[in-house]
Amino acid sequence: MDLEAFHGTFQAFTPSTRKTESKDMTVHPILATSSALLASAMLVAAAPRKFTGTFTDSADPKIPADFKYQGEYAGDKLGAQVIALDKGAFQAVIYPGGLPGAGWDGKNKILLDGKLEGNSVIFHPAKGKKRYLGSSPSDFSATRKFPPTGHKDYSGVITEGKLEGRTDKDKSFSLRKANRQSPTMGKKPPKGAIVLFNGSNKDEWQGGRVDNKTKLLNTDGSDIRTKRKFNDYHMHLEFLLPYRPSARGQGRGNSGFYQVDHYEMQILDSFGLEGLNNECGGIYSKKDSDVNGCFPPLSWQSYDVDFTNARAKDGKKVKNAVLTARLNGILIHDSYEIPGKTGGSRRDPEGTPGPIKLQGHGNPLQFRNVWIVEK
Repeated sequence: MDLEAFHGTFQAFTPSTRKTESKDMTVHPILATSSALLASAMLVAAAPRKFTGTFTDSADPKIPADFKYQGEYAGDKLGAQVIALDKGAFQAVIYPGGLPGAGWDGKNKILLDGKLEGNSVIFHPAKGKKRYLGSSPSDFSATRKFPPTGHKDYSGVITEGKLEGRTDKDKSFSLRKANRQSPTMGKKPPKGAIVLFNGSNKDEWQGGRVDNKTKLLNTDGSDIRTKRKFNDYHMHLEFLLPYRPSARGQGRGNSGFYQVDHYEMQILDSFGLEGLNNECGGIYSKKDSDVNGCFPPLSWQSYDVDFTNARAKDGKKVKNAVLTARLNGILIHDSYEIPGKTGGSRRDPEGTPGPIKLQGHGNPLQFRNVWIVEK
């Protein structure tokens, strides 16, 4: 409920009180209560929400020790993505050829289960009965099929920013911690662009909060929308996913980037996963990403989108919306025709202009450097 509705609700239940026997301005108890509650609601709305077991800053002194081991590792024609599963448990996905979008052969994966022991993470070949995104580390698989295509008995250890191991043929390999950055990170808005957020204010948005310290746009778990409506455009957006190691699937930093509030491109910590339609980069319920370009949580990431809205004639859609998108500079959708609206969108028919929506979905998402160029 918004504050105006909140106040209106109390007004509707507040009786009129007229003191004719005294000139003193006596405040009715219910009015006093409603005023106090309204003030409290305003303070709550302006304050950041707290999310248990969630970290939004890599410099947080309370962040678990596991955090520094998770992430990407790269070496000669081999890459690894190490997923933190909470309380010292990990799963590593080894990619022959290199990291996704940077040499991976697009087919083969090797899974290793790991455990933090002292100052090292020890990895063994993933074995046993597993399922995709299993809740316990022993059940967890980062691939829908287990064992995945290309799976082999690799082992290894992470120590001081290096993943060293041995293959099934007893050959050694060495991968160093890699902190990839999107090639469009920090890209400046071109001439004629509409700056939707640059850290100075949130004048272009309904909802959201600009943090006084970080100057980032926060959803605080609630949807926010642009005040303007758009049709065809190029758009740049930078976002930071929270670190939620105990969560799985849709509970891991869930949000969405809605084109004209009709078509959701998922925002989610899907690091190391398959890149499905309900994972980061996917067009929700419509299309998987061509490759999973998601970086580790608490890494700044970017979307660069070219969007052409659907077309309608006499109230009937005659052309589908078309989307080309890059996640962290990696092409994930190439001129894809979106066959229809996705869930949670506005009710207006396709082919009508609409706002950009950033979904909250109960997760603390942070954004910066948001701009759009209308076509």
